[in-house]
Amino acid sequence: MAFMLRVRLASFFAGAASAAAAGGYFLYKDYKLAHDSMALQVKGLHDSTDARYKALEKRLAALEGQQTTGAAPEVDTPSN
Repeated sequence: MAFMLRVRLASFFAGAASAAAAGGYFLYKDYKLAHDSMALQVKGLHDSTDARYKALEKRLAALEGQQTTGAAPEVDTPSN
C-alpha cells in the first residue's frame, strides 16, 4: 500500500513539475512578445520625435539667420 502511495505522489509531482515548466515557458514567450511590441512602439516614437526635433532645429536656424540679416528667407512650416 505504501508503494502505491509513493508512486502516486511521484506521479503527481512529476506532472506538477512538467505543468510548471510548460506554464513558465508560455509565460516567458508571452512576456518576450509584449516586450518586443513595446520596444518597437517606443522606437517608432523616438524616431518620430527625432525627426520633429531636427525639423525644428532647421527652422530655428533659418529664423535666426533671418533675424541677423534682416532678409526674409523661405521657412518651411509643418503641415500638421
